Amino acid sequence: MIDVQKLLYDICEDKRVYEDGIDLIDSGILDSYAFIELFSRLEDYGIILHPTRIDRTKLHTVHGIEELIKQSNQA
Repeated sequence: MIDVQKLLYDICEDKRVYEDGIDLIDSGILDSYAFIELFSRLEDYGIILHPTRIDRTKLHTVHGIEELIKQSNQA
């Protein structure tokens, strides 16, 4: 399993990604550039998330992103 928190930290360089339940979007950690980088790095792992086909509310938390990754592996 991908360590989503570490991946986000590598992208955003913000230690708040390690805080439980932090809203990544409302806190400003994930901006449009970071989203592009996140999707790109996930593709490097063979995980394809289609932004128009996912529940975007799950992008607000690390746990939600982990759920999206799990769902993509089951598809």
